[in-house]
Amino acid sequence: MRALLLADGAAPSRADLDAAWPGWDAPVDLVIAADGGARLARALGLPIDRWVGDGDSLGRDGMADLRRQGIAVDLAPPDKDESDTELALVAAVEAGATEIVFLGALGGPRPDHELANVALLGHPLLEGRTAAIIDPAARIRLLGPGMGVSLVGRVGDIVSLLPLEEATGVSTTGLLYPLSGGTLEVGRPRGLSNVRTREVATVVIRGGRLLIVEAPANLSA
Repeated sequence: MRALLLADGAAPSRADLDAAWPGWDAPVDLVIAADGGARLARALGLPIDRWVGDGDSLGRDGMADLRRQGIAVDLAPPDKDESDTELALVAAVEAGATEIVFLGALGGPRPDHELANVALLGHPLLEGRTAAIIDPAARIRLLGPGMGVSLVGRVGDIVSLLPLEEATGVSTTGLLYPLSGGTLEVGRPRGLSNVRTREVATVVIRGGRLLIVEAPANLSA
């Protein structure tokens, strides 16, 4: 089951998403909006299956409108431990989602929210599932110990490998600057701005945690 989670960061347009990551929207089995992320659904022409959050961004009128449309509304107390986007993640996993895509998770007025959304890629509930943040400027995934991923995209796109903790046994194919069992250390941006040389590149790691940030080539400047 593939789920789209709509957060309340910078709102991408459908045209920009289509240009950056063709096929990002197909197939979709479940759409969950996190609070103000409901506004993104309209902009992207997506139906909302479920809404979660404390309502501080969408407001009472927005929630009432969702209820009039027959959309399930799960209102959380404002004094909670989870972010609204984390609540959406939990709801998606409980519904059986095995692939999760975050939209609207980057940008916006709160850099702490943006960083927290990236950190959600390491959520324990995502173990055994695939997850990515998608934005016209970037596609972000996280690899944990013993994991690997195939990166499908355009030749010339930028691929950066950023360790959240020391990443060991890092090996790549299809990138201009290859690694074979290498180590990437936290705080040293050795893996920044690699370049895809094949439509399908691969990254595998033996230990640690590694963010993979892909960016369209036209953003490389």
